[in-house]
Amino acid sequence: MGKAFMIAATGSNCGKTTITCGLLKAFQQKNYRLGSYKCGPDYIDPMFHAQILGVPCKNLDLFFTGEEQTKELFLQDNNKDLSIVEGVMGLYDGIAGGDQASSYHLAKALGLPVILTVNAKGMGYSLLALIKGFLSMDTSHRIKAVILNRISKGYYEKIAPLIEQELGIKVAGYLPEQKGKTLESRYLGLKLPQEIADLKELTEDLGQQVAKTIDLDLLEQLALPLPEEQKETTVHATKKAPSVKIAIARDEAFCFYYEDNLRMLREAGAHLVPFSPLHDQSLPEDCKGLILGGGYPELFAETLSQNTSMLQSIRSAIKRGLPSIAECGGFMYLHHSIIKEDGRAYPMCDVLPGDCFNTTRLTRFGYVSIAEKQPAFLPPDTSIRGHEFHYYDSSENGSDAISVKPLTDKSWESSFIGKNHWWGFAHLYYPSSPAFPKNFVQRCQEI
Repeated sequence: MGKAFMIAATGSNCGKTTITCGLLKAFQQKNYRLGSYKCGPDYIDPMFHAQILGVPCKNLDLFFTGEEQTKELFLQDNNKDLSIVEGVMGLYDGIAGGDQASSYHLAKALGLPVILTVNAKGMGYSLLALIKGFLSMDTSHRIKAVILNRISKGYYEKIAPLIEQELGIKVAGYLPEQKGKTLESRYLGLKLPQEIADLKELTEDLGQQVAKTIDLDLLEQLALPLPEEQKETTVHATKKAPSVKIAIARDEAFCFYYEDNLRMLREAGAHLVPFSPLHDQSLPEDCKGLILGGGYPELFAETLSQNTSMLQSIRSAIKRGLPSIAECGGFMYLHHSIIKEDGRAYPMCDVLPGDCFNTTRLTRFGYVSIAEKQPAFLPPDTSIRGHEFHYYDSSENGSDAISVKPLTDKSWESSFIGKNHWWGFAHLYYPSSPAFPKNFVQRCQEI
């Protein structure tokens, strides 16, 4: 019978990803069959999970899909010995300052035990006050143990017994300061796995360290047993459609894709063919559709701009009516140019008339629900949910949809949408509107 638990934290930058990756590697070194999941809309943390396990990591997000459907997505094909869900931000941090769609909300919805990561650097006896505060808000008693990060062995041996005695919570171990072995960050989160030259060695060492200082047996004992047999759920496709070749950008500049989005495209009949806007000269031959996902086009603006053959290939294909989806970085790539902080403009595909520019701050950050003004890919009077996380903005954001922030009255016009295209800054989550991938694939089949 498989089991699962969540690694959460008292806040961001407490070491959730480092400890999760270390645990995944440590259990993998013990030959466990592992599943990994990420709470929330993040793309980069799942890449590290996948790099370590060699299998995809799935996102679980209660704003995107609600409690029942999220539970189905979690249990779908979950036949692993152990699954680890990495939380997001602080344990109780959710939408609009509340706890909706927080790590804690997800843990309650899935019935998961929580292992709370605490950044102990620079703290002493105050650690007890911090942990006590988190325990006092745990009304459903999900927190089963804590892990202390960035703490010396000597002080851990002094403080851990006090935490257990005075707070009645198990301390599952610690991780000492990993000097020179940290996962580096940039403005959109961690650096990508492929950018870390010694990632394999780093994670092997991290797994060995975790096995020495964190009680793996205790974590397995605390983990939730999952049902041995899962019934057929609504997230499975009922029929396999004929295959159609769809080009999908996959390289250093374009790499942000939700695993369940890719699954739903395949179930709708898509044969996804990866290509590189950076390194290839043209789109794959005979492709019937195009997907340009998010990523970091601004970091590769010069190389993208110099690949004029690819720019022309994409521009010509879209003008001929090739169905296409472009999100965030892919949306930027379709513009006339990307203007960097130094004011230099780098020509892009020139499918869209506007220019993208750095605002130096997060723009329209957060969850959105998007409704088309005229039905194209969505059923009438419905919406699809997504997330925006970008520092760049556009002089031409589109006006074919209305984007609405949850739990507020804030809304704005967004996106370029037509019979054969959907282009905008939002990263879409297809399980929130299963009609979207089906309709896109159908358009690809029709051309």
